[in-house]
Amino acid sequence: MRNRIYFSNQQSDIKITPALRGLITRAVNAALKAEEFDRGAEVSVTMVSKEEIHALNLEQRGVDRPTDVLSFPMFDEDFDNDELAVLGDIVLCPEKAKEQSEEFGHSFEREIAFLTVHSTLHLLGYDHETSEEDDRIMRQKQTNIVNNMGLSI
Repeated sequence: MRNRIYFSNQQSDIKITPALRGLITRAVNAALKAEEFDRGAEVSVTMVSKEEIHALNLEQRGVDRPTDVLSFPMFDEDFDNDELAVLGDIVLCPEKAKEQSEEFGHSFEREIAFLTVHSTLHLLGYDHETSEEDDRIMRQKQTNIVNNMGLSI
């Protein structure tokens, strides 16, 4: 069963090309495959401005600064196996991703893929904020998935 990735672009700072949407789709699919998620999934990806993600970060997490990506999991394991699993929403800030790619010295594409994989893992239930060990595990998984996509530093 194929995964469905829905896109919404609500920002104008970074041009969202078909190639960039394809990369995000590949990143979601790579994370699901690496986690052996064996059913079809639906994921919504919304691109927003730094101002919008700042407002969402404050409203949802009480953190008063822009962030790079937010995840809103919806997955419920009680779905019928014939249905697509609605995993949730990814809210991504391309402008923040661009800044971080320059700061870290790698490509914009690698940063977008990394953030997408990170968020997809959150949709699957991972939480790096619960312990140092969970953070280490999640970071290692993210790095392995992105590297396997051919986007190593």
